[in-house]
Amino acid sequence: MNDAVAALRAGQAVILPTDTVYGLCALPEHEGVLYELKGRDRTKPVALLAAEIDALPAELDRDVLERYLPGAYTLVFESAGVRVPHLPPEAADVVRAVGVVAATSANLSGGPDPRRVAEIPEELRAACGAIVDAGELPGTPSTVIDFRGAEPVVLRQGAGPFPLS
Repeated sequence: MNDAVAALRAGQAVILPTDTVYGLCALPEHEGVLYELKGRDRTKPVALLAAEIDALPAELDRDVLERYLPGAYTLVFESAGVRVPHLPPEAADVVRAVGVVAATSANLSGGPDPRRVAEIPEELRAACGAIVDAGELPGTPSTVIDFRGAEPVVLRQGAGPFPLS
């Protein structure tokens, strides 16, 4: 855990497990490293990932957050996309130590979502300051729901069911 926290604070990317797939993470002020490493289009925002809802920006709709999170969802608001996954304990400790991280899946842009560290491209693993390995993950990415309009819209169906029952 200490290596991952130190790497994040030094401006490096780290690989963390989530409840769905492995994520490539950096502190929000260093999110540019995520775009560079992945070859990701900068018009595609990355999400803020937290270990608890209370760590997310205060202006976000708490009723919506508490309905879907924690869970396998990425919620898109005007100001940010956010995730509060059911993190493995070793990843939760890292995220709690720094507050929130900017996160995206640990793959090259358009590549398959990694279930295991070995499935993460070697160039990403080599470029990261730390890797937290929690073994095999489910492998289906989060469901992305856009809350910017009058009604929620699913942008990507993933591991979280929609609508909620």
